[in-house]
Amino acid sequence: MDLDDELCLCFHVTKRKVINFIRVEKPKRVGQLSECFGAGTGCGWCRTYMRHLFEAQRSGDPETREPTPEEYARERARYIRSGGGTPPPGATPIDKAD
Repeated sequence: MDLDDELCLCFHVTKRKVINFIRVEKPKRVGQLSECFGAGTGCGWCRTYMRHLFEAQRSGDPETREPTPEEYARERARYIRSGGGTPPPGATPIDKAD
């Protein structure tokens, strides 16, 4: 995933925005990332990835293998179809991932 790829597909929040939010705002808990343009408050798919980013940024550890944007969107579509969450109006459609 590149910095300008969307991490939160519901509210179109990029990886760059989340990393900068962590760097500048220094949140104490991963849940505070929702203050970054609502990231993680839609279908919920991105919460696991945001936790990974939060922990990697705080610890200074290099990030592990990341999914491609296409893999990420496909997995989100699978998550939503299995009843994992409901995207809000305006979210990236899950059909786009097929």
